Amino acid sequence: MSDYLLEEHALSPGKVYRLLSGSICPRPIAWVSTLNAAGNANLAPFSFFNVVSVNPPVLGFSPLLDGDANPKDTIRNLGEVAECVVHISGEGLVQEMNATSAGLEHGADEFVHAGLEKVAMPGVSVPRVAGAPVAFGCRLREILRFGGQPLAGNLVLAEVVSIHIDDALWDGRHVSAEGLRPIGRMAGNDYARCSDLFEVERPASGSSLAPGERGHRR
Repeated sequence: MSDYLLEEHALSPGKVYRLLSGSICPRPIAWVSTLNAAGNANLAPFSFFNVVSVNPPVLGFSPLLDGDANPKDTIRNLGEVAECVVHISGEGLVQEMNATSAGLEHGADEFVHAGLEKVAMPGVSVPRVAGAPVAFGCRLREILRFGGQPLAGNLVLAEVVSIHIDDALWDGRHVSAEGLRPIGRMAGNDYARCSDLFEVERPASGSSLAPGERGHRR
């Protein structure tokens, strides 16, 4: 067993990245489209991603600065057009999603590169991927920047203003995992399917306990 006090152990950012990405997994993947001021589209996946609020609905994803401390086009674009669309691709579009992670020239259109059709998303000017089963149209609330050094994060907090979902996946209460076939990012080139599930029933919450029982359960 090893313990690392980071003030005393000189772990490189690359080592810290491998420790974080290899242990905090599987991670959901935000497939994010943006526009720059000239109307050029960008599309890129980010696995530092999750829901951060329900009321209001807010998603958070964090593009890292690259090894030369340059920002992703996603961050540049959000500074020009403060909107984005966050897609959940599912396994059905994993190859196209992976293609959009390529290091293209600044301003290149990943929709075109991956052979993806654009369609309008209600509430925002940014297009969505036509075949994506789930998409969230968002307006930028803020970006929390963790410095200007290589691999520093830029936490994007994006408020959901519209939702697209395939009617075959949503019955008004539940999203069909079988239909969505969600995937998660592991370390390196590995992904995980969510097909091997098990159930653990939650304990009763404090608010549902009888008055005499509150404060006695651990």
